[in-house]
Amino acid sequence: MITLLAVGGSAAEILDVAAGHPSVEVLTALGAEDALEKLARNRRIDAVLLLAGGANREIAAAIREEDPTGPPLFAPPTGAGPIPGVRPLPEADPEELLAEIGRHLSGGA
Repeated sequence: MITLLAVGGSAAEILDVAAGHPSVEVLTALGAEDALEKLARNRRIDAVLLLAGGANREIAAAIREEDPTGPPLFAPPTGAGPIPGVRPLPEADPEELLAEIGRHLSGGA
């Protein structure tokens, strides 16, 4: 079972796709504060997927400041360049994003 925290307005799309995957649980957060609260309350989160576009950098910084050894952070490209501490994902649909994160977590990428 993989528990993923999807942060941002596009998180609902990931939630819909994950419904078809019994081995994936997706929690959602709207922004940095919501994400920090969910991470503090739920230590079983395996990865964070940033889907907040231009706010990804700010959210990643807040998460790493709060917990530098927390779960890995992932984000698809936003045009703002690489974000320190965030593993880049290819431009992909939600199904492929979940698969790519699964590969990273299992050591396959």
